[in-house]
Amino acid sequence: MNKVILMGRLTRDPDVRYSQGESATAVARFTLAVDRRFRRDGDTSADFIGCVAFGRQAEFAEKYLRQGTKVVLTGRIQTGSYTNRDGQKVYTTDVVAEDLEFAESKAAAAERGASAGFQPQQNSNPFQSAPTPSAAAGDGFMNIPDGIDEELPFS
Repeated sequence: MNKVILMGRLTRDPDVRYSQGESATAVARFTLAVDRRFRRDGDTSADFIGCVAFGRQAEFAEKYLRQGTKVVLTGRIQTGSYTNRDGQKVYTTDVVAEDLEFAESKAAAAERGASAGFQPQQNSNPFQSAPTPSAAAGDGFMNIPDGIDEELPFS
């Protein structure tokens, strides 16, 4: 079985290109900085893992992922090789993303970005509607009105 699950932050914006041909496919390349679980002498350390996404996952990366975004990636390891311009064989290892998800709320990302001196983009999420009353609290959850339990088909 070849299965990889990673959680980390993008080291830079994804590099997205489109394949040539009749059915052009998006290809996104990015690097994830993944913290190591065990630390030596209290020092923090991370592994920098090269990742690639194709098709819809690449389009998602292009549209929503930016440097510093924390994501969870599920995929597989893929190895390959090619001959460079100098005629030397180069071996590659990439994680091919099969699923990408945000690993922190938009509010947490904005708070982290503000503390690092970044300004969040306004209306960057096209699916977000007007702020809910609990959005002021910054917890990222919508308030559920009282009495809603009676309306649910399951309880």
